[in-house]
Order: sequence, then structure tokens, then C-alpha cells
Amino acid sequence: MPPIVNAQDLSKSFGAVPLFRNISFTVSQGDRIGLIGANGSGKSTLLRILAGTVEPDSGNVAVRKRIRLSYVEQDSTFGAEDTVRSVVESAMVRSGVPESERGTRLGETLGRAGFEDFDANARELSGGWQKRLAIVEALVQAPEVVLLDEPTNHLDLAGIEWLEDLLRAAPFACVVVSHDRYFLENVGTETAELSRAYPNGVLRVAGNYSAFLIKKEEFLHAQAKHQEALENRVHNEIEWLRRGAKARTRKSKARIGKANELMGELADLNSRTRGGSANIDFSATDRKTKRLIELNDVAYEVGGRRLFDGLNFVITAGMRVGLVGPNGSGKTTLLRLFRGENEPSAGELRRADLLRIVYFDQTRVLDEEGTLRRALAPDSDSVVYQDRVIHVAAWAARFLFTSEQLNQPVSRLSGGERARILIAQLMLQPADVLLLDEPTNDLDIPTLEILEESLLEYSGALVLVTHDRYMLDRVSTTVLGLDGEGAVATFADYSQWEAWQVERKQLTRANDREDAVQNTRSAAAQEKKKLSYLEAREFSTIEQRIAQAEQIVQAKRAAAEDSEIASDASRLMAAHADLDKAQQALDVLYARWHELEAKQG
Repeated sequence: MPPIVNAQDLSKSFGAVPLFRNISFTVSQGDRIGLIGANGSGKSTLLRILAGTVEPDSGNVAVRKRIRLSYVEQDSTFGAEDTVRSVVESAMVRSGVPESERGTRLGETLGRAGFEDFDANARELSGGWQKRLAIVEALVQAPEVVLLDEPTNHLDLAGIEWLEDLLRAAPFACVVVSHDRYFLENVGTETAELSRAYPNGVLRVAGNYSAFLIKKEEFLHAQAKHQEALENRVHNEIEWLRRGAKARTRKSKARIGKANELMGELADLNSRTRGGSANIDFSATDRKTKRLIELNDVAYEVGGRRLFDGLNFVITAGMRVGLVGPNGSGKTTLLRLFRGENEPSAGELRRADLLRIVYFDQTRVLDEEGTLRRALAPDSDSVVYQDRVIHVAAWAARFLFTSEQLNQPVSRLSGGERARILIAQLMLQPADVLLLDEPTNDLDIPTLEILEESLLEYSGALVLVTHDRYMLDRVSTTVLGLDGEGAVATFADYSQWEAWQVERKQLTRANDREDAVQNTRSAAAQEKKKLSYLEAREFSTIEQRIAQAEQIVQAKRAAAEDSEIASDASRLMAAHADLDKAQQALDVLYARWHELEAKQG
């Protein structure tokens, strides 16, 4: 079957800067393609070309007839009067959904996405819920292809897991631009990277992110060997030319022509493989104090809602804390408590004397009209870093900016480039405690890896809020989890935090089940009813079905507790999801059993 979307020989430049040249990209039925690449490689532009909102400089895009395609941009925007309901209803009207189906589709899709208040103002939602709404807006149109540009940037960890489950079970094909390595691992059936290092401008591999890394290493190794062999051949040809070729013979002319071809091929290969990486290195102070921030029975309340209560925690030098929890659970609030911006509602928070705290704010406020030069070096044409004076051009180069970009307005920079500016500003401030609130948004994978290495080498204390589970697992030595309902606890790693959440959900379900049983018995005591014929048949087999369901739950629990998968986050998450579904099925059977038993009297 031909592809749903078939793009051939696409080229696109902005001004004199080419993003990509002559690349081809297809989307077929059932594809879940993770699209990666360095900042500025053209990932978002490629999605817009596939969506039809941007025209390529050359090449063409063919879309199968009567195919519905939805595109979710990186930044979600809604009108001042838009509500959750009106956004979804407008999307259904635009896509021609029959009026008779709209109410059911709206309720089902928003319900599965976790929305409760359909009349809430869309602009007043948190960034994560705005992103969920934008995805729902795309889904209600029943598309055959969905294009998602950095959907995990504003989602919390629960939101990312929701999106993973949704895409894995989806009937549509999708292309997802993401730098979330666990997300790419869990969702992708194919992975493609845009880069000039590849002869065709893109390397596409069947399989998830792990499979891609293996194939990429094999390709780069083969290309390096080819480049080495080519350099040797060019060296030999240059030596032959230096000795003075007899240009009058046909053979000599052909060899001269071949030498020029080889040199051109080598120059092209060198230009494609030439790259760079950001040089990130945070500075710690020489403070000898071990206990930097201490919280004793700390609670915080906002608008009558208690975010957390009874928090006892100590941040010591060298500690790397991963702070996790759903949107609205109080992660950013807790960072502000650490800084002293807010005071706790109860309890005591003590900081070491003259404590130096540096804060990376996820809102990323930069002077849009200012130049890159002034953003990197506000007061002069140089900066002082680790007691050394560095010229702004050299400082910019550490973060992959060219000298030509120094006078460029900040407003023209990409999200990833702005993130690098903020990290550069952060590095100029020595700190005892580094507070990072979502530093990974918009960073490409190579920069993420360098950031991780820098944080691992940083000798001060670190508190990290991020939805990047890979970074959490790699960097944090302790995980502090907020459940959004007032509870808070510490864990050795992210997997323990997930297991704790599952246990709490099971406990809540058990309590709800017991309440339901009590309510059923009370209702039955008031009014006895006889079983119908069909209910009697159902009642005669329900105990056997409960026994079978309990066996399934036991098997799923054993699989989830298997030590072999404890270190594999994706397998562990899948096992717990299976256990959760099996437990839900058992709960339904128990509730039905008590209902029938009560009717029988």
C-alpha cells in the first residue's frame, strides 16, 4: 500500500541558511515515527511542510485523497473567550463531524484525557493541561495522521504517560518531534534524525530509540572508515599531482579529473561531519557547610488547598534531588520556598548563613528586543567565568552561537537557543544550591547529554524539576515526590516513586470498593429484589470468573515484581500498567457479585 504522506526532495532555507536539502520523508499506515535532530536542523519546519502550513523551497508533498491530518504545534494558543468545550466543539465543526455524534465524542475524548470541568477557560489552564487540550482538539477530528511538535514539553510525568498510552493504542499514524528519550523508547516504531551528517539529510531506522542508536553508531563508524580511506586516497593523488603529471596524455587528464572529484567528495564529507557541542559547566562555591537547607514539618497552603504537609527534608552539599509530581502539586512552590520567595504555612525552614542559590526559571524571561550579545554579556564585551575574562564571541561559541549571530535579536532565536542563553547566564553565578525548574524544554538530545554530564560533575547541591525521566534516573541521587493531594515522600529513584503511586491508587480503589459494597448492602436491606433469568445465570458463574481474575492479578503482580525488569523502566512501567488493568477488571467483578448477591437476598 502506498504511503499516506509522501514527501520527496524537500529543501528549505531561511535567508542564506539552509535547514535541509533534498530530503524525502514518508508516513505509512500504523507508523509511529520519532523525529529527532539538533536545534536548528529543521524538525518543526518539516512538520509544518507535511501539514501544509509552510511551502518548501523545492520538492513536493503528496497526501492520499480524503485523508484527515491534524497538526499540534509546539506552543498551544487559545482565544480569551475559549473554553475547553468550545475548543473541542469548534474542532469538530471544522472537520465535519455530524452533529448527532458531537456530544458523545466530546465527552468520551475529554474524559479519557482527564478533563473534569468542560467549561473552564482554556487560557487559564496550566501549560500541561493546555497541551492536553490541544491534543484532544486534534483527536476529535478523527485524523488518520497526527503531527506532534514537542508534545511532552509542558506535560507533567502523568501527562506524558497518558500520551504514551494513547499513541501506543491509536488507530492513526503519527510523527512526533521529541527530545524525551524514554518517550521515544516507549512509543516509536521508527526513529528518524535530521542532520547534514547523513548523505540524504536524514537517517531513518525501524525500531525505537535504542534500535536507532545502534544503527546510528554502525553508520557513523562506517562513515568514519570511509572518510579515513578517502583522506588517504586524496593524499596520494595530491602527492602524484605535486610530482608533475603529464597532462597531455588522456590517462593523466582522467586521473586529474578523478583527483578533483575525490577532493570534492572529501570536502563535502568534512562539511557534513563537522559539528560542535555546547560546553556547559556550572560553578560551585567553596562552602564547607554540609547542611544547606533544612525543613521541619513544613506545610504550604494556597487558596484553602494544602499542597503538602509534614515535610521533613534536608538538602546537603553534593545532594542531587529529583523533584516530581503532577502539575499543580507544588513543585515550583517548593523551589520558591527554598529560595525564600515564599514562607511556609506551618513548620520551619532554615537556610545556612549567606547561602548562594541560583534559580533556573521555566518561564524563561529574556529581553526580546535585545541582542544575543547583550543577553550573553550585559555590561561589556566580555564575561568573567571562574575568575577568567572571556570575550563574548568565545563565550557565545561555547553555546554553539556564531559571531554573526551576536547582533541578532533574541526574538529571532529558537526555543533551544534561548534555553542555551539562560544556561550561559546561570553558569556565570557560583552557587551552593542550584535550582533547575524544567531546564530540558527545547534542548536537543546532544545538549541534554552535555547538561547531564555537567550536573553529574557539579559539586554543589542540586534540586531538579524535569519531565525527562531519563535525566531524572541518571542525575538524581534522591527523588522527592509530591502526589498533588498533600502527601510527600522520598524515594531512591523514579521507579520507586512510580510503584508508590500504583500502591496508593490500589489502596484508594480498595476503599472505594468497600464503600460501594456497604452502599449496595444498605440499598439491598431497604428493598429486596429477585434476580431475573439472565442475572441468575450470571450469578451462577461469577464466583468462578472472580477466581480466574484473581489468578490473573497474581500473575501480573509476580511479573511486575520480577527482579529482572527492575532496572528496565519501560518494561517495569508496562508491567505495572498490566497489573492495574487486571486489578480494575477484578474490582468490577467483585462489585457486580455483591450487587447480585444483595438482589438475591
